[in-house]
Amino acid sequence: MNVLFVCENYAPHIGGAEIVFKTLAEELVQRGMHVDVVTRHLKKTLAEEVLNGVHIHRVRSFDSRYIFTFSSIPRVLMLARHADIIHTTTFNGAPPAWLASRLFRKKCILTVHEVWVNRWREITDCSRLSAFVHNLLEKMIYTLPFDHYACVSKHTRSALARIGISENKSSVVYNGVQYDAFHADVTASEQFSSFVYLCYGRPGPSKGIDIAVRAFAKIKDVVDARLLLMLSKDSAYKKRYASIQRLVQQLGIQEKVIFREPSAWDKLPSFLKSVHCVVIPSFAEGFCFAATETAALNVPIVATTAGSLPEVVSGKVILVAQKNSDALTQGMIDAFYGKFQRIPLKKFTIKENVDKYVALYDAFKN
Repeated sequence: MNVLFVCENYAPHIGGAEIVFKTLAEELVQRGMHVDVVTRHLKKTLAEEVLNGVHIHRVRSFDSRYIFTFSSIPRVLMLARHADIIHTTTFNGAPPAWLASRLFRKKCILTVHEVWVNRWREITDCSRLSAFVHNLLEKMIYTLPFDHYACVSKHTRSALARIGISENKSSVVYNGVQYDAFHADVTASEQFSSFVYLCYGRPGPSKGIDIAVRAFAKIKDVVDARLLLMLSKDSAYKKRYASIQRLVQQLGIQEKVIFREPSAWDKLPSFLKSVHCVVIPSFAEGFCFAATETAALNVPIVATTAGSLPEVVSGKVILVAQKNSDALTQGMIDAFYGKFQRIPLKKFTIKENVDKYVALYDAFKN
């Protein structure tokens, strides 16, 4: 079987969706399939190469995901002729993938991570005009008649149904966690003298890092603790990263907040095992690798009730209201004193993820 992926971002770009599709593509190759990936060209990457058996085609888009929607069309059309199935994801790879599928009468599956329709102003800090445009574009993507919508959680599937996508055309395909790397027997790489709360990942608008900083500021004199921020410095997040640094200064907590360079992926499990608690202050989540990976390590978690978090989080957990720094403050204090709810570990395996996608391919291929 020949599978064509159209993804605006792919490794070495860092992110949860990138991990999902890289893992899926390489597993499909291991199962004897031919896999092509059309993605954005990143600095210091080759225009074309084969990595772990996956044929990667990187299209120049002037570092813009929006331009990729149009610049990728010629390459997608060329490869779609020989594909048995086309698989894409929200947002900017979806239109060219759908176009190619219609022109060559191929089946197209859309993986949906999060649905932000009618929530752009709530979730982001963009202007009214920008929120209107993004809302319109997102609606347009979902209303394209894809053959199937693969949702990464029940929460995402329900959100899709609320905007009119029939559940007869959708299913839940949870992302797969690499449990060979994330498991309770991992050895901690460091020892901290104080209790350490960790927030890590992309400082995107929905991640609520500023709320975690404000919450920590309220407990800095209550418990002997530090807040460690290990956040992406990708160009897309430079302004937000700088604003978080300014907030730390404004709140006068710079002596108790540690900014740290992102850990290499292979060293991340042992570093996470070193901290006392991972804080996930999000107010929108489609799946959340931070929650599932941390749970697998048996590291305590303080998380909000946003999106899919109550659905996927497990282990030693404290759930608090989203967008509420007072609630998060209390949750962080409870974490310091070990007042957790214990939820049996929920496992989301790569095998189950790949098996479900292969079943979809078999059901829909021409």
